[in-house]
Amino acid sequence: MTPVKVYEPIEAQRVAFLGLGTMGEPMAAHLARAGHQVTVYNRTSAKALAWVAQHGGAWAVSPREAVHHAQIVFTCVGNDDDLRSVTVGPDGAFQTMSKGSVLVDHTTTSAAVARELGALAHHQGLSFIDAPVSGGNLGAINGVLTIMCGGDAAAFAHVQPVMQAYARAVTHLGAGGSGQLAKMVNQICVAGALQGLSEALAFGQKAGLDMPAVLEVISQGAASSWQMQNRGPTMVRDEFDFGFAVDWMRKDLALCLDEARRLGATLPSTALIDQFYADVQGMGGGRWDTSSLIRRLR
Repeated sequence: MTPVKVYEPIEAQRVAFLGLGTMGEPMAAHLARAGHQVTVYNRTSAKALAWVAQHGGAWAVSPREAVHHAQIVFTCVGNDDDLRSVTVGPDGAFQTMSKGSVLVDHTTTSAAVARELGALAHHQGLSFIDAPVSGGNLGAINGVLTIMCGGDAAAFAHVQPVMQAYARAVTHLGAGGSGQLAKMVNQICVAGALQGLSEALAFGQKAGLDMPAVLEVISQGAASSWQMQNRGPTMVRDEFDFGFAVDWMRKDLALCLDEARRLGATLPSTALIDQFYADVQGMGGGRWDTSSLIRRLR
């Protein structure tokens, strides 16, 4: 049964949400349920209209129109270029955002674009918080995302209670770009955990073990992880339709590897797992979820 989200009572805000994809649609819905006045924008207008029909609020035909009277603007789009388009493009949010308002970006991007947009926002009297999320589509639906934030501390303090509508943990980690760097740490950990789990489960299956029983016992010990508890049983059943796709993970790992080169850090295991994900794409699994790494080993 899906848990019922309990919203803490806070003063209603006028907000805009730009991007109603797999993550953005349920996040915006939580804001509406929490009592905020939500205006949405999506590149495909039909999706924005369907959202308003279900959740109320308003929709706009461009980011610049969506943010006219918003105190807080949220973005959740695809990549660096998409984020630039909805912020500093000809119809971007920065064209019409009110001075003193805050843009919170939930896209997973490079740390460089977060710093770039943070500087531009500051120049215009705005604030920018880079706030990538972890928890996947189910975390967004259930309102229990983990959010890693970088940017001005005072601006973060203003928007943090609003983000709690769809989160269980919202943490400020430092200056602009810090949230994106923390998300890279997260994705490096996830990739490593899933490769280890894939190898372990494939080994156990070839050994003829009762893998559901094995998972039940080892998930009580030192090997346990979120991935084991939530994806282990579905991996055993060869089911890979659980939200965060291989194509998206490859985008995220490319950001990690690019940043590592810039920093002079080494990510040998991550680079190898990225190539394993390329193998999965070659098998036609670009839209399979990230636990599909095990398919290579069967």
